[in-house]
Parts: sequence; C-alpha cells; structure tokens
Amino acid sequence: MGYAGYAPGANSRMKDAATPLEQALQGLPLDKALETLELIEKLTRNVVRNPGEEKFRRIKFSNEKIRMAIKEVPNAVALLNEMGWVEEDDSLVLPASTKLVHEVHVVGIIDAKDYYKTAIEKEKVREARKRKDVDEDTRKLREQIEADRKEKAAEGPITKDSVANKLTGGANIMRASDLGIGQSKGG
Repeated sequence: MGYAGYAPGANSRMKDAATPLEQALQGLPLDKALETLELIEKLTRNVVRNPGEEKFRRIKFSNEKIRMAIKEVPNAVALLNEMGWVEEDDSLVLPASTKLVHEVHVVGIIDAKDYYKTAIEKEKVREARKRKDVDEDTRKLREQIEADRKEKAAEGPITKDSVANKLTGGANIMRASDLGIGQSKGG
C-alpha cells in the first residue's frame, strides 16, 4: 500500500497515454490547427445541442470555408472519422447511431486548442532564439571590436600632449579657483 492507504500512483499527476481521439486532435498542422478546430468545435456543438437535427449531421465539402478548413488540411478528415463521421460522396455524415458527447468531444477540442496555443508560443520562442543566434561574420566582427577595445585600454589614457594641458592661462580662460569655488575659507 502507498501513502495513507492509497495505491501507489493513484494520485499521480502523470497523464495516461493519449486516446486515439486526442492523438487525432493533436495531429493537425500547427499553422492551420486553430482555424480548423474552431470550425470542428462549432460543428460538434451543433450536433451535441441538436442530436436529432439532420442538417447538423452532414458536413458538405461544397462549402468553400469547410473545404478549406477541413478537406484541405492534413489529418482533419481523419480526425472527424475518429469522432464517428463517415465519408459519403462529397461530404461527411454522422450516422444516427453515433452520439457526440460534450464532455468527450467538445472538451477534447477545447483541450486541443490549448495544446496548439502553447505549441504556437513555443514555436515563436524558437524562432526568436534562432534570429538571435549570431552568424559567423557577426561573431568575428564582435571579436575584432573586443580585441580593439582591449588594445586601446592597454595603451592607457592619453595625457602627455593633451590640448588641455597646454592651456596655462590667457584672457579667455578662467578657473573655478579664480571665482573662489572649491576653496576652503576655514572655519
């Protein structure tokens, strides 16, 4: 027995292996996934709300939006087949014997949308890192700039032939001490 009488792993936060539906939901291409899942979610919600309504149990590929978001997206038709839709002529039909369940199908689609949002964010981070990676020419240029900086620092400050050191007096030159600034009066 595990801790407090529970079987070992009974409260594990590790997710079990993905179901075939979850695998199908996560098999869409990243660039088209959210748009496709939005449409599939709408179609699924219509069937769940109105299970006996025949018009919601048919997806016609003659509709341009449906064709672009489902028929032309890799694995989208396979996803709908996994949900129970069957191909018939130029459409998909959900047989009367197949019931779509909100807790399984709609929630699964919502979870898949979250999965893709995270995947898109990770892809953006990867792209940003890729852009930050320095190519060979830039790396060499930065090394040369650093070497030049070290060489200049090794020479030390320039003081011997400074123009400021040559100015010792004159009509237009006034020092702070001439005005009494920075001198202690005592006291």
